[in-house]
Amino acid sequence: MEILNKLYRHSLTLLTDLYELTMAYGYWKLGMADKEVAFHLTFRQNPFKGGYAVACGLSQVIDYLQNFRFDDEDIAYLGTIPGNDGRPIFDNAFLQYLKGLTLTFNLDALPEGTVVFPQEPLVRVTGPLLQCQILESALLNMINFQTLVATKAARICLAAEGDPVMEFGLRRAQGIDGGVSASRAAFVGGCSGTSNVLAGKLYDIPVKGTHAHSWVMVFDDELQAFRDYAKAMPNNCIFLVDTYDTLQGVRHAVAAAKELREAGHEMVGIRIDSGDLAYLSTEAQKILEEAGFGDKSIVGSSDLDEHVIHSIKVQDAPISSWGVGTRLATAYDDPALGGVYKLTAVRNKDGRWDYKVKLSEQLIKVTTPGVLQVRRYRRNSDFKADAIYDVQLGVEEPCTIVDPLNPTRLIRVTAGTPHEDLLIPIFNGGRLIYDVPSSREARQRCLDQLERLHPAIRRLLNPHEYPAGIEMRLHDLRTDLIRAAREAAGK
Repeated sequence: MEILNKLYRHSLTLLTDLYELTMAYGYWKLGMADKEVAFHLTFRQNPFKGGYAVACGLSQVIDYLQNFRFDDEDIAYLGTIPGNDGRPIFDNAFLQYLKGLTLTFNLDALPEGTVVFPQEPLVRVTGPLLQCQILESALLNMINFQTLVATKAARICLAAEGDPVMEFGLRRAQGIDGGVSASRAAFVGGCSGTSNVLAGKLYDIPVKGTHAHSWVMVFDDELQAFRDYAKAMPNNCIFLVDTYDTLQGVRHAVAAAKELREAGHEMVGIRIDSGDLAYLSTEAQKILEEAGFGDKSIVGSSDLDEHVIHSIKVQDAPISSWGVGTRLATAYDDPALGGVYKLTAVRNKDGRWDYKVKLSEQLIKVTTPGVLQVRRYRRNSDFKADAIYDVQLGVEEPCTIVDPLNPTRLIRVTAGTPHEDLLIPIFNGGRLIYDVPSSREARQRCLDQLERLHPAIRRLLNPHEYPAGIEMRLHDLRTDLIRAAREAAGK
């Protein structure tokens, strides 16, 4: 753990938006800082027009929260932020309160690698209002991006149909942490390794890589470049063959591979990084087979994503592994998950939860009140349906699930259907009580979860909609709250 400290070597507590702190100041001044509340982190629609998302980022959240503190430099900086009158917006007593703040919240979350669907909470935070509020921006930053990349990786790996997929996106990623976090999220989503050495070190991810076009270009001819690379690194030879002429490059790779074999080593394979990968890999395979290297790997790269890989696979191209960079690390074509962190309940003086709902002209943006949990029902080992329910109301059996965007669409689950509740305790009273899985364990969970989804939900285009929604009694409560709020607002 403490990866963030190793990466940045400084307090990250100010990784937040100013309005989180101005609200915290207001709560403190009004004596509301310790009012008990519930917040939930959810997203509204599946990314990439897909049928699911893969939860990721919890490990970094845990790391961040374990190191949460306002140090002297943080406090000094906050004291310099001016209001519109030029005077500091925070008084010194509040800053000293922040300096001595000890977190006492509770946090429940989906384990990394869990498949999740719109409106379902990935994280639930309960506890003192001020504490829960100031965590918002950081949690969204970490969970949104990593969930997005893990989902993209899962889609790419499914398109590859079991072929290894390497993440090569560091040079195109959005900054240092964009690269490191993307490498880990891609691994959790199913990639077999990364080219990012720092991510490999920090997160125990297999690292792979050989040479670039520049290696070939620095020599007088391509064959000599391959020969010298083989001499320099005989146990790591994947030759990049498309610097000048791809098929001639394959022939040069074969010549170098024969000499390598005579020296007691074996070429791993070749990589094609441009052109018509289906055609070129097919022709390259013929050359390799004729020379006695038909069992060697052909790696395909070059602006790949799940759709390109799928189109190459249906042409029966002999590519056996894939290097995916830009479109994976940047979650190309859907740049943000759109996750939100919303207040859903406030504890009253009697100890019960008062439900809160946020309205909108758009139904998709209306929140679900309560202290929420997700119950996943199973048919044998496969996932059958998900019910979002309130822990105070519980779940009736048989369970009726209502689609939040189409209340006429109901899903009924018979009594006694096997199930599990997905949100599990991570922090209790500010103390970590969760045995954090390794990146490899999170990756295996993702692979296992995807196997339990119906293939129609996993497909890339026009996937079937997984049955997920709000438990009937919670839906009725939500409807009543919406109606009352609209009436109170004069609508």
